[in-house]
Amino acid sequence: MKVCHLTSVHPWDDPRIFLKECCTLAEAGHDVHLVSPYVDKERAHGVVLHSTGKKAVTNRLLRMVKTVYQLYKKAIEIDAQVYHFHDPELLLVGLLLKRKGKHVIYDVHEDVPRQLLYKEWIPSPLRRVVSFMYEWIENRVAKRLSAIVAATSVIAERFLRLGCQTVVVSNYPILRELSFAEDGWEQKERAVCYIGGLTTARGIFHMLDAMSIIHGVKLLLAGRFFYWRDRENAIHADGWKCVEELGFLDREGVKRTLQRSRGGLVLLHPIANYVDSLPVKMFEYMAAGIPVICSDFPLWKQIVQQHQCGICVDPLDVQSIANAIQFIIEHEEEAKKMGENGRTIVREKYNWNQEAKKLLHLYSTLSSEKERK
Repeated sequence: MKVCHLTSVHPWDDPRIFLKECCTLAEAGHDVHLVSPYVDKERAHGVVLHSTGKKAVTNRLLRMVKTVYQLYKKAIEIDAQVYHFHDPELLLVGLLLKRKGKHVIYDVHEDVPRQLLYKEWIPSPLRRVVSFMYEWIENRVAKRLSAIVAATSVIAERFLRLGCQTVVVSNYPILRELSFAEDGWEQKERAVCYIGGLTTARGIFHMLDAMSIIHGVKLLLAGRFFYWRDRENAIHADGWKCVEELGFLDREGVKRTLQRSRGGLVLLHPIANYVDSLPVKMFEYMAAGIPVICSDFPLWKQIVQQHQCGICVDPLDVQSIANAIQFIIEHEEEAKKMGENGRTIVREKYNWNQEAKKLLHLYSTLSSEKERK
């Protein structure tokens, strides 16, 4: 079956879109195409790549108009049987493709209406209005599409209530990506890591404050600051002296960083879009065999405490964060055991192999519907 994935925001090699979903479909024998704003090659891992331009568009408004239009034209040229889009700004594209008789899947990575309530680029007085309007539009379009792929069960519940065909495909790690020797703990540094976007709401300043009261421990910081003023404030924080800033890393860089670390931080603040999320980095830390130090949200707490694979803390309590880091560093045997527990449960349950089966089943269902027509 000819399949076309569409993204106007993510890079072509995004782990969820390309490495997990597109590659899984290609390995299963589908003719898979991926359209992205900037692509520097024509094919990778059996996936045909298409670009909408020679360089990525960074202006938000221009991207939402020009790039989306270019992407729609390219999608029509490809003439696939199934289109699978990944960004909220492509809702209209999805609707237009559906009206042409195509199967269209909307991949919902985030709870966007709740996310909009905290977007700094939207003036505070307008956020609730924008959130309400977006959810109204999203709901109306979603009901007309072939299926919804949701990254979490909480997101899925909203679309199930609308009567949409909905499948939860969690963003769990690919096992083979993070498989390395289990006996390398002695080679690890006195360091913890954070891998991901750097913002206030993702806990960067509480991490730095915690590092300022710990001695002899390094914070390996991998990712980009979303706002330049946050980086300016961060580099002047007392805890910055403990930071090794790594910038944005490719997958090999991520793997090397995990090998160096004795623990991984996921300290998202308790806001609506985060509390019910399942951040892939938490499971990547577990897959790499290192303990997680994470926010004490009920869903995360249930996973971490049930499997004894880390420490849950109040993400707004600097001393609790510092104590957890210190414990992981100073209690090597306990930390190593937590890491082993995490690796075991990821191998058994929280891995992409399990989610791939659900994705393939959805495509098989759509293929059967197409044949009956």
